Amino acid sequence: MSWAGQVTLDDASVVAEAVVDDVEQLVRRHARFVFGVAYSVLRNREDAEDAAQETFLRLSRQRNLAEIRDVRLWLARVAWRVAVDRTRKHREQSTDDTPAIMESVADTAPGAEQIVLERQMKELLDRMIAGLPRELREVVLLTTVQEMSPADVAEVLGIPEGSVRQRMFRARQVLREKMLQALNPSPR
Repeated sequence: MSWAGQVTLDDASVVAEAVVDDVEQLVRRHARFVFGVAYSVLRNREDAEDAAQETFLRLSRQRNLAEIRDVRLWLARVAWRVAVDRTRKHREQSTDDTPAIMESVADTAPGAEQIVLERQMKELLDRMIAGLPRELREVVLLTTVQEMSPADVAEVLGIPEGSVRQRMFRARQVLREKMLQALNPSPR
């Protein structure tokens, strides 16, 4: 091997080490966020961890990290898509067991009543969100669970910002109606 070839290999290894360092730094900085995006879709810790890992693998395969304009949005978009792809493998949760949840809230011990009620209400809301149409559910999860701005959500989903706001408005209407029905069931 010629001396010039060794310099090229050394240069390549220096560049490769720099890329690995950059990726490691990005993983440390954004791991929780990426996990949160994936978890908001998958609702399962192990699946969300796998989706986060897949997201960072895709980041490490990215040829030029400098080309990524906003790393946080890029990671959110990739994590979202990876998680959505994984949900296609699993059945979506149904909201048919809403009466059972409400009955279990009534049967709790008096000392833990408030804690259990809050947990059950959160579970009920999570199931209602899971029962929303995909377009509405995506916007709700990203804006409320991940606390992303409408502009960021528009970037992640690849839709206009006005559509994000419109879907969020409609999702809130649907959730309000579902919650009122669950809390005030009509007599039969």
